[in-house]
Amino acid sequence: MDIKKDILWRVYLIFLTMLAFGFIVLGKAIYIQQVQGKYWRSMSDSLHVRYEALNAERGTIYSEDGNMLSTSIPEFDVYIDFAADGLREKNGKRFKENIDSLSINLANLFKDQKADIYKKELQNAYNNEDRYYLLKRKISFPQYQELCSFPLVRLGRNKSGFIASMHTKRLNPYQLLANRTIGLARENAQNVGLEQTYDSLLKGSTGKRLMRYMAGGAWSPVEGSEIEPEDGKDILTTIDVNIQDIAENALMRMMQDNQAEHGTCIVMEVKTGKIKAIANLGRTPNGNYGENYNYAITASEPGSTFKLATLLSVLEDKHVNLNSMVNLEGGVWQVAGRTVYDSEKHGRTDVTVQQAFELSSNVGMAKLAWMYYSNEPMNFINHLKRLHLNQLSGMGLKGETQPIVFTPKSKYWSNTTLPWMAFGYNVLVSPLQTLMLYNAVANNGKMMKPYLVNAIMQDGKVIRQFNPAVVEEKICSSETLQQLKTCLEGVVLHGTAKNLKDSNYIIAGKTGTALVANGKRGYADHIYQSSFAGYFPADNPQYSCIVVIKNKANAAKFYGALVAGPVFKAIADRLYATQVNSPASNIATAIKDSSNNYNYVSIASNLKKILQQMHIVYRDSAKASNIAQLSSTGQQYAIKKIHNNNNINTMPSLQGMGFKDAVYILENMGVKIMARGRGKVSAQSIMPGTVVRKNEVVYVQLN
Repeated sequence: MDIKKDILWRVYLIFLTMLAFGFIVLGKAIYIQQVQGKYWRSMSDSLHVRYEALNAERGTIYSEDGNMLSTSIPEFDVYIDFAADGLREKNGKRFKENIDSLSINLANLFKDQKADIYKKELQNAYNNEDRYYLLKRKISFPQYQELCSFPLVRLGRNKSGFIASMHTKRLNPYQLLANRTIGLARENAQNVGLEQTYDSLLKGSTGKRLMRYMAGGAWSPVEGSEIEPEDGKDILTTIDVNIQDIAENALMRMMQDNQAEHGTCIVMEVKTGKIKAIANLGRTPNGNYGENYNYAITASEPGSTFKLATLLSVLEDKHVNLNSMVNLEGGVWQVAGRTVYDSEKHGRTDVTVQQAFELSSNVGMAKLAWMYYSNEPMNFINHLKRLHLNQLSGMGLKGETQPIVFTPKSKYWSNTTLPWMAFGYNVLVSPLQTLMLYNAVANNGKMMKPYLVNAIMQDGKVIRQFNPAVVEEKICSSETLQQLKTCLEGVVLHGTAKNLKDSNYIIAGKTGTALVANGKRGYADHIYQSSFAGYFPADNPQYSCIVVIKNKANAAKFYGALVAGPVFKAIADRLYATQVNSPASNIATAIKDSSNNYNYVSIASNLKKILQQMHIVYRDSAKASNIAQLSSTGQQYAIKKIHNNNNINTMPSLQGMGFKDAVYILENMGVKIMARGRGKVSAQSIMPGTVVRKNEVVYVQLN
């Protein structure tokens, strides 16, 4: 009996223990489900779902005339969910009926493998029920549009299982054109130029999309879970594509001809300070040239273009006038234990201040600075500060380097600092800052802040406008200003840049040739930086321009007038012909077609056909294949030849032609055409009768 009780007691104890344990487990389950359920469900979801960032469409950067300089284009990654209900219903009937035609279309579209290989891969993925099978990465928008029309795909996502993930790729339609200034929107790399400066506006606001973990390690978007991104704003720049192309090509030709290391060219609108073109070319590792660095905003020793600041100082302080005499010592002068040399041997002694400037005499400028400012150098430095040569340009482009103008308090100041500064050494300024000075002279003494952006836009509407800004109302007196203009014109008419003299218009400017140190080798390699800064036409300045080119070691041609000057002249000629003015022989006054007296240019056969159908009597001296001019005086009509299509080497007169006719003629000649405006041709950059080469570019102005 005692044994039975002992056994029952043990059984009851075990039963009660198990019952208690069961209640504990049940209680814990209820606690986890009811109290901690939200937490554990979120933990589960976090392992099976996640949010993926949706990048906004980056804003577009436009030129002033509306051309895209940098924009985003869509690319698509295409996946297939082979476990989609619509794809597998009725034992996969829909998939089996379309796989052959789909495979053929994919092979024709992508041309990377045959249709039977596509069919085999799709069949295998279907059999494995791949939830997120990658079909193709980074297909273009036209390819995506064509793909959407294919069998099965056109049935929609639910029935086909096709899933497209869109992202964007940054594209510069003009490639090299102003590439460094516009900048690059690059993944995992630092942007530059406008892309960097206005990144916060261009990139917009990021959205997000819920992604669910699928079998096989793939992630699929949850439909309807997207929070749409806010697209970036657009930037309207001051860049003119035609002017930029002119500057880029002119600089490139000289760089290639002289095998230079790097160079820059800036074109500025005189009245406003708008940067119309900014080209930067440097030698790349493969020996070609590309926009690899923004040399336009990088400070360096400017050389003789800085002499304008020295001349302004001594004239403004009334120390000299243009007829004051200065002894050039034959081009060699000793000062403070060092020797100043003129770059070209001339043997001159007593000359006027104007002649010293026109000769670009280092000795002349150094002696003037030494004579009048050696006891009070801050008087000279204060002039440089008033000219803003010790400050950043204010353009706001990131990457601009700080200029350096030493003062007597600097540890680098010595007895020779002042005379060497007078001709552009021992001072560091960027080409853009130098151009600001020359532009101020052209603008009657008013110094404008250079700027690259006209407006910020959103959905085609301007939300912020940038206007011309004055940084110095008057850089000097009107008397000094007139003397500076006289000297700058004299440089081209009589001085170091007389090779740039033009009979049709006047250029004003200054050459510069600076010896550049080559690291530890110092000046032994005879590397020169050639420059030219100026404006045109001198009697009514419209554009200012600076060209700076660093030559290779021991270059045979290195003077500013021979290297930078011709680039300036090529740009000035094109702009003068197409945008400023044109020789009278090239431009005729446009007369409305609706008047009794008019001129119209087209293919002769077309003109004859029109007149015949209108039963108009006319005099004819042109063959059917000729480009001809129809002219009328009162009721008398005449067709005469102005260009024969067989003459493919000589530039015809395009005056009065419609744009389509001009394109037809020039493309048949192998010549490229770039136009500005609308209507008929009123001016052309290459004069009629000039021999042209294949692929040469002619710029035309439409009226």
